[in-house]
Amino acid sequence: MVSLVEALGKIAPRSTHQGFHMASTRIPTIHRDTRAWQLQVWVSFGTAVFLCATGLAWLPGEELDRAFMVMGYVFCLSAVFVLAKFVRDSQSGTGDTPMWRLVVWGGFAVAMGLTGWGLLRMDINSTYKAFLGVSWLYLVTSAFTLAKTLRDRYEADLAEARLAGRMDARNDRGA
Repeated sequence: MVSLVEALGKIAPRSTHQGFHMASTRIPTIHRDTRAWQLQVWVSFGTAVFLCATGLAWLPGEELDRAFMVMGYVFCLSAVFVLAKFVRDSQSGTGDTPMWRLVVWGGFAVAMGLTGWGLLRMDINSTYKAFLGVSWLYLVTSAFTLAKTLRDRYEADLAEARLAGRMDARNDRGA
């Protein structure tokens, strides 16, 4: 994935030719994920959600345990998307406050820790715990991948729109 600055920076500097400024006609490359990759990411995320939902729906034991685990899975899922956005925004140089950094990383740690603690303390078969644990970790990792894929698509769309705007402006100046 090429960032906007990199994409627009690939246009060669202007050169002079017979007293006129001529811009290069080289078009920057904007990288996009393939449809196969996007399908794989969505199928993986859907499979993870299905496995978690199936495991929680058939969870033996008390209703309170089931409610706790559903809340934990949802908390982890939302914390993953917030953390993925925070990390990606931090790479672009937008400075967040130290308190926000603490809230984001702390929220993710608390979500993962409490969900793991709840899973370990439940009085259920260890095979069932393993299924719930693996499906939970699969959900978390596939959510990070989905967040990255969605953000990459957004950035590519934004880069294309800005490039089209620059090309239109350049054409308007030339006319």
